[in-house]
Amino acid sequence: MSTGPNRILDEFAKLMTDAAGAAQGVRREVETAFRGQAERILNSMDIVQREEFEAVREMALKARAENEKLSARIAELEEKLGLGGSGEAEKASPRARTKKT
Repeated sequence: MSTGPNRILDEFAKLMTDAAGAAQGVRREVETAFRGQAERILNSMDIVQREEFEAVREMALKARAENEKLSARIAELEEKLGLGGSGEAEKASPRARTKKT
């Protein structure tokens, strides 16, 4: 058994170790409470989660690429109809057929 100054230092070291453990516990409690409150605030603000944002972004990029392809195809078809003469354009257009009759 320790006696004298060594015992006091041992008790002080034990006290400091316990205090450090308690401080870590308090820190974890504060972090948990803060995260919970922050999450509640963000949910009430209707902020989109990152995963949802990325999914919608990918859909928008795919839609934009498809739109560009379709625009190019329409331009190509319009060019073909324009080069073929007005007779072919009238054959291709249902409205043109109804005007003739």
